[in-house]
Amino acid sequence: MSRLRHVFIAILAFTCGPAFSGDIKLPDYQSVTLDNGATVLLMPRHDVPLVSASVVIRGGALADPPGKEGVAMLTADLLGKGAGNRDALAFAQTVDGAGGSLGFGASQEAIVGNAQFLAKDAGLMLSLLADALLRPTLDAAEFDKLKRNAIAGLASNKDGDPRQLIGQYADAWLFRGHPYGRPSGGDETSLAGITLADVQAYRRQHTGGDRLILVLAGDFDPGVLLPQVTQAFAGWGKAQGVLPQVSAKAKETGRRVLLVDKPGATQTYFSLTNVGSVHGDPAEAAQDIVQTVFGGRFTSMLNTELRVKSGLTYGARSSISRPRTPGAVTVSSFTKTESTQAAIDLAIATLERLHREGLDTQAITSAKQYIAGQFAPDLETAPQLAAQLASLALYGDTRDAVDGYLGRIASATADQVTSARGVFPASADLVIVAIGDAARIRDVMKAYGPLTEMKLADPRFSP
Repeated sequence: MSRLRHVFIAILAFTCGPAFSGDIKLPDYQSVTLDNGATVLLMPRHDVPLVSASVVIRGGALADPPGKEGVAMLTADLLGKGAGNRDALAFAQTVDGAGGSLGFGASQEAIVGNAQFLAKDAGLMLSLLADALLRPTLDAAEFDKLKRNAIAGLASNKDGDPRQLIGQYADAWLFRGHPYGRPSGGDETSLAGITLADVQAYRRQHTGGDRLILVLAGDFDPGVLLPQVTQAFAGWGKAQGVLPQVSAKAKETGRRVLLVDKPGATQTYFSLTNVGSVHGDPAEAAQDIVQTVFGGRFTSMLNTELRVKSGLTYGARSSISRPRTPGAVTVSSFTKTESTQAAIDLAIATLERLHREGLDTQAITSAKQYIAGQFAPDLETAPQLAAQLASLALYGDTRDAVDGYLGRIASATADQVTSARGVFPASADLVIVAIGDAARIRDVMKAYGPLTEMKLADPRFSP
């Protein structure tokens, strides 16, 4: 579905026919727009005495100034490091003392926050959220610590297991020169150049009541809670800047290869990618069926070939990203240095088999059942439901995006699934990234297309 959804493992039994198409629906909720433009969604649920909040502030890392990638992330992190009349320690102690949780982060398209408190402390949760959003301290010492930790975290990933970084290198290489190629969390160079003044400017320009989406789900009376929400947030003024706009990037034709040198590496991490789908794609359901069979579960084609049959890796997968304009569709895995060519060749051969042979009826039926079984557990708890409503509001979707999803899965035809294979690129049109020991795999990588090299130690994610 969307990047704001979280995956929780559970098992439910469904049939794959139309019978399950109406079984899973969002609970009722109320939508209110405050005078300043803020969107408030209220979903009462009285199963447990908890209230969960999801906060979305539209804009996100796409609004980072050029060369200052990471400003949105640092701004988000700093919101919870002191606000109102509480410094960072007092703020954290207040949250912990109530047995609650509250945190902020940044995605490509939004600053996001999540909180969960006992129902009796819902007023305290709203007060803390309002302080963090409207009255953050933005303390210089806390900013310096966050910035140092962010830079150190990147360096640590490079020194250790770069599996956490392959996606950032792949996006930067695929979307070079495009906003989607800019790292949402910044890189070592951009983070080093960010000042507290940059964070303060970002907050003025790109946070405000007109960009706020606040979702509350849990044990509360809307008639009691809505006036508290209005009092806390209706006075927040508008953001001074404009929302970032992104033009679509065309799919790549041909191949190009980036080799990121990690001297002495015993494994190669690789990604095969191209531009794929977009949020609201009419073919989403059929694409999800293809994705499930090809690389979205343990018994997928990719994992079966690269792990189960050949033993070349501990895991291989594919993914489809759907932001507002077309995002990346990716095949990724890792292998021992000496088996780099065998693993990449097999991944490409499996991609070619998908396009050549397609999916038979049994595979489609199995994928529909798998998707149905994995869908409902994402909508069980108040935090999950709050996050899902926040995603709907961020993209302007109606509840049918959720309520009708399994129906669209169930009714997807063989012809639609066949057409949906096109979301995955042809083997001749691949943007390839490998992180590994260049001295040992350079000649291997040259065989896949025009080669560009950089060092893992370089402070950026692109050459």
